[in-house]
Amino acid sequence: MSIPSAPNTVPSRVRPFAKTQRPTPLFLRMMLGRQLAPTRPEFDAAVADLQAGDPAMDALLDWMLSYGMGPARKLFAQAIAKGVDSIADCPEPLRVFFAVLEAEPEWLDWDLLNEGMGFIHGAGLTALQVMRDLALMGGYLLSGFNQALVMTGALTRGTAQRVGETGKWWMDCTEPDGLRRFGPGFATTLQVRMVHAVVRRQLDKRADWEHSVWGLPLNQIDMAATYLGFSVVMLGGLRKLGVQATPRESRGVMMLWSYACWLMGVDARWLRFNERDGAVLLHAALMTQSPPDWTSRELGLALSKEPLERHFLTQENLRRKVAYQIHLSISRYFLTAEQMQQLGLPSNIKPWFPLLTLLPRTVLYTGQRLRPRWHAAQQARGRKLQKIAMKQSLGQRPAGVVDAELAHQRSAAKQADMSAAK
Repeated sequence: MSIPSAPNTVPSRVRPFAKTQRPTPLFLRMMLGRQLAPTRPEFDAAVADLQAGDPAMDALLDWMLSYGMGPARKLFAQAIAKGVDSIADCPEPLRVFFAVLEAEPEWLDWDLLNEGMGFIHGAGLTALQVMRDLALMGGYLLSGFNQALVMTGALTRGTAQRVGETGKWWMDCTEPDGLRRFGPGFATTLQVRMVHAVVRRQLDKRADWEHSVWGLPLNQIDMAATYLGFSVVMLGGLRKLGVQATPRESRGVMMLWSYACWLMGVDARWLRFNERDGAVLLHAALMTQSPPDWTSRELGLALSKEPLERHFLTQENLRRKVAYQIHLSISRYFLTAEQMQQLGLPSNIKPWFPLLTLLPRTVLYTGQRLRPRWHAAQQARGRKLQKIAMKQSLGQRPAGVVDAELAHQRSAAKQADMSAAK
């Protein structure tokens, strides 16, 4: 049986429509070609999907529970790795689910996607810094996002592990051919999607999950806002740090994360293929979010200390402390002193690192475009640095992004299995 529908009410975290209608500055309105504020239909659609999950994956989880979670998970993993044709007498629900994903959507443009991926590679460590110190850290200010993290043990499971897992998924998705049918990004995304369905089901049944405040756990709008953080927010953050994307590269980044999150279960009507439309949707999604609370402080403080757990081959203690200060300064470059305080971070931090590196970074990323050979070398060098950074974060832990998360959810899956049996 599918997870119960959330109450048909507007979660209290949502701002009143009238308070979303602040006038858009003229220069921004000219760039967007419209007001940033959502129209009434746009706002109502976003609010409605705070109660919407991932129907296809939720339905497949129904089948997995009735089939037996352990055996079904093995078949799911085999279908990801080898295809449904490798499964003798493949169950129809599994075959139907994968048939949708293997039929690539008409809007998918691999050439454009690959250009976006190349831009991400060329951005090197700066891309990882924006993802961590702006997209992730800034996202914790939106406390509606935080509830699922807190209730699934994010505060006790280890921030370094969680950041490493997110980074590994990001790396898999941005690997050459990573999102192709049997690529690592495709596989990791579907594994995470299944975990999300388990988490959604378990949190939806918990007495302390307040639907009237937060809506459905891991709902469509929260998932859409997350992918926009990896695309719109990252592009804007990179631009502010001197890494400029061409219009085509910008569309390529939007294409890459739109496809990754379509695979993750985001409905096609929430996908956006250019920064302008993505910024408008992101703003509408932010209007459904609740203000910072204690979860923002706890998660922000925990993330700030993650560099102190990294693995370096030499001078480990010193390099951990330097990395800690660098990441704080990058966050301060993007966030106000008040926002730093709301995240449990010191508000007297200065954005020294971004300011010191802005000019040389701008010169480097502008200059390497002058010749194709330089451009290709920058992309190769940037990707190498990203891989080194991931090794420092993951240390000797297994590379599988979802192994720990699946283990963490094993007891929940067993409980769900027992409930289905009853």
